[in-house]
Amino acid sequence: MEYIYAALLLHKAGKKVDENGVKAVLTAAGVAANESRIKALVAALEGVNIEDAIKAAAAAPVAVAAAAPAAAHAAPAKAEHKEEDKKAEEESGMAGLGALFG
Repeated sequence: MEYIYAALLLHKAGKKVDENGVKAVLTAAGVAANESRIKALVAALEGVNIEDAIKAAAAAPVAVAAAAPAAAHAAPAKAEHKEEDKKAEEESGMAGLGALFG
């Protein structure tokens, strides 16, 4: 999560989200920066409109909260949906971002 926070901090400050910037923020926060994770983050964010991603993420909890009661009743079917969820994630292009959270 520190890597994502570093990218968001750079974005909020109006700075370019690049490897040097992310590493500087992490180092300043006392986090041992992993070069490969930084490169993966910067590559994953290439071409992403961070403002749109933030807006989409802000809207997501409302939908998740509304679906929570229905999900509680559907717990036995969870295993069946696991493969479908994985396929949907891969198709959405967000599978690479999931690897950042190891």
